[in-house]
Amino acid sequence: MVSYKIWILIVALIAALLFISPWGFLEKGVVITSLEKNSSEYNAGLTSGTIIKEINSVKINNVQDYNQFITSLFGNSSLLIQEQRITITTSSDTLVFLTNKPLTMTVSEIPNSKLKTGLDLSGGARALIKPFNITLTDSELSDLIAITSERFNVYGLKDITIKPVKDLQGINYMLIEIAGATPSDLESLISNQGKFEGKIGNQTVFIGGKDIAHVERSGQQAGIEGCYANNEGGEYCKFRFAITLTEEAAKKHAEVTGKLSISTENPAYLSEKLDLYVDDALTDSLFISKDLKGRITTQIAVSGSGVGADRQAAFEEAEANMKKLQTILITGSLPYKLEIVKLDTISPSLGKEFTKNLVKLAIIAFVLISVVLFIRYRKIKITSAVVLTMFSEAFITLGIAALINWNLDAPSIAGIIAGMGTGVNDQIVIIDESISSQAVSLRERVKRAFFIIIGAFFTIIAAMLPLFWAGAGMLKGFALTTIITVLTGILITRPAFAEMLKSIQKD
Repeated sequence: MVSYKIWILIVALIAALLFISPWGFLEKGVVITSLEKNSSEYNAGLTSGTIIKEINSVKINNVQDYNQFITSLFGNSSLLIQEQRITITTSSDTLVFLTNKPLTMTVSEIPNSKLKTGLDLSGGARALIKPFNITLTDSELSDLIAITSERFNVYGLKDITIKPVKDLQGINYMLIEIAGATPSDLESLISNQGKFEGKIGNQTVFIGGKDIAHVERSGQQAGIEGCYANNEGGEYCKFRFAITLTEEAAKKHAEVTGKLSISTENPAYLSEKLDLYVDDALTDSLFISKDLKGRITTQIAVSGSGVGADRQAAFEEAEANMKKLQTILITGSLPYKLEIVKLDTISPSLGKEFTKNLVKLAIIAFVLISVVLFIRYRKIKITSAVVLTMFSEAFITLGIAALINWNLDAPSIAGIIAGMGTGVNDQIVIIDESISSQAVSLRERVKRAFFIIIGAFFTIIAAMLPLFWAGAGMLKGFALTTIITVLTGILITRPAFAEMLKSIQKD
């Protein structure tokens, strides 16, 4: 009769298989990894994680199909004169919208499993950040993460993880990870505090985030107005978008403009301009129509420009500047000036090579351990039981990682390997005790082996918990997967292995 401990192992393996779900390759299409808020596709109902099956009745089986279709529809144009009707069929719905711009969303292949890989395996950028010359409390760090998350989400960056971490001295940091991004994506929004002010003369009339009720990000009230040649041989493009002030800010604007006179040089406007500052640097000055003198108005148009060697470069620069300014207006100023303590970038190609090498090393380790165990005990059944238990521990750990959406990076993989190594040591203790010639029953010998194993288990947990709590993000993955693997071993695989060994001993 099969022991209940073996059945627990079988159920755990089946559950891990369901959590990992390694049959994504059977599904055709592409998955949306990110899309910009308030874009046409976002407003139509598409969200990150949606699987696209067809666009305009054309089947999309992979990223290559998607890119070819977008190129055939929009070519290399950044803006079309006539709006295009886009019909997108997802795995659960059909959505229709109109746009004259190429789709802003990014897509990737449907993952083969629910396992998520970190920067070490998929590539991207990681920044360890703290406020300049300030030590934050846990509550202050939580507020900073909330504001920073909103800023990155509005800006449209993809696969973002922002979390609090501590070093061994207990100092709080913010760790930002963006898979598939570059360090410039991080630096452009972290290095500046993002303080936006609208001033008339020396008086501030509105502040980004605080006095802004709404920011237009698409449609007729937002976009590139036109591109022109400049005197230096390149091009520049102008952008303009509308913002809606709060009632309080509108009254402040009316109060200040009510005290202004009509410009003698340009009678259609008031004597002062509306000056726009970002981080105390003047970015633009707008004329104020004389009709707005002392008038409460909530509608303001914000403009700016971008320059480049050619029209395409100028257009892209203007669009990037517009998005950045819109983001600051929506989210407001960061409460602290931030300092990048460490900035890392990892190439996706290096991640793929690392994964291949990791698989090769795992296979070599399995083979070497099997050979050593066979030489030591001269029994193929014992060797097979040890290898099966090793595999089970690793597989169940991966299943738990998929369940809790943990990003597997190099330290996490190292933790699994360390846990498996501990498992092999424990199994050797069980084998040696079970085959010892002392005049005690097999059950007592196995119980004595578990006494040794449990002592080692608590030692490992005691060593890993400080790394998990104060690993500044770098050692946290190692500590977590090590803890999960040894817990899996002590609760599931070691008892099952002991039952396998009892059955082998009886044969």
